[in-house]
Amino acid sequence: MRAARPEPPAGSSSGPASNLKWVVLGAGVLSQASMSSLHHGLPSIGPLLRSGFELSLAQTGLVLAAANIGTMSMMILCGLATDRFGERLVSGVGLGTAGLLMVLAGFADSVLAVGALLFLAGGLSAVTISASGRSVMAWFSRRERGLALGIRQMSVTLGGALAAMALPFAATQWGVRGAFVTLGVFFMFGAIVAAIGLLPPPHRVEAPRAAGLPSPLRDRPLWRLALCAGLFSCAQTAVGSFTAIFLTEYRGFSLAAAATAFALIQIGGGAARVIAGRLSDRTGERVPQMRLHGFVLVLLLGSTALLANGPTMPLVAALLLAGIFTLSWNGLAFTATAEMAGYARSGQALGLQGTIMRIVSAGAGVGFGLAVTAFSWPVAFVLLALFPLAGALLLTPLIAEERRRSAHTEVPVRISDS
Repeated sequence: MRAARPEPPAGSSSGPASNLKWVVLGAGVLSQASMSSLHHGLPSIGPLLRSGFELSLAQTGLVLAAANIGTMSMMILCGLATDRFGERLVSGVGLGTAGLLMVLAGFADSVLAVGALLFLAGGLSAVTISASGRSVMAWFSRRERGLALGIRQMSVTLGGALAAMALPFAATQWGVRGAFVTLGVFFMFGAIVAAIGLLPPPHRVEAPRAAGLPSPLRDRPLWRLALCAGLFSCAQTAVGSFTAIFLTEYRGFSLAAAATAFALIQIGGGAARVIAGRLSDRTGERVPQMRLHGFVLVLLLGSTALLANGPTMPLVAALLLAGIFTLSWNGLAFTATAEMAGYARSGQALGLQGTIMRIVSAGAGVGFGLAVTAFSWPVAFVLLALFPLAGALLLTPLIAEERRRSAHTEVPVRISDS
């Protein structure tokens, strides 16, 4: 094998490979968006699910969390499968099967059957989280990876925004069944895109041996980062699950108006992820910016609580901004985890992060619903703000660790040289 070449600066590559990386990024965006249509789009028909199955607020939160719990259960296994079998195969099989399960959910008669199918679909579709992120990391250098993974993470909100517009329409035209079938079609489309577009990288990326890092499952800084991301995700889960219900049942908005607000949050959150990723490329650091987003989110959730019974326009502005900042930090956490672990172990590391995030935030929807029932909407928003506050404070020691690991950059070695 020839001597390893240093990684080229961002934007310096040319030829077919430099064009193909955008194809890979596009495939990652579309496949992840199709999967995210379930997690972030289904809450837009939360009021219809609640009325159709005669559910309480807490029960509605549990149904909406079923797919998230399924994803949580399978993330590490999916990450290991991605590292072992490659991104294209696991994404195509996982998303395709999940699409069939969503179609079956449309024909289920009981809420238990719907919850079980959502759980399975969420678990199988989890493959695209590790697979698409791992592909993008391999094709982009460190100096452009924040932007690339920010765009890829934008797909999470893109899928949510599209589903937030499509699902209420499908539900009003063909009932809840039509909404589930629509989700199944989204999944199958993502499976085809992933199987075609998640190309293997033109080089092998070796992990930084000099850093002496343990495996992701024994890497304490990665566990801390995942825990902090989970605390941030509590706000993301609760606001995402209950925005439509809060606006329709508490403030008297129409379902269409509430769904529009939800879609604006998804679009704004996606744009914020791209901007955050680009800014982090300039400094080369992801953790400090993620911590800042956490503190801003605390202030915005507090403002939403203060304005919950106030004038409509200030309340909507505070709620939209809070919703956007519940989403804006995600790409930074994703990039920091992949870089701190190294490409060779990134599938497992991203699987670990996704699992811990979902364990920590799995009960956020149910808990928020119970807090609203026991106290009030304003008190529930105040209690919710405590979670990102704790996450932001716990991130502080990771700033120095990220800087230490960034000194051990990954080295790409062309496959043709070996």
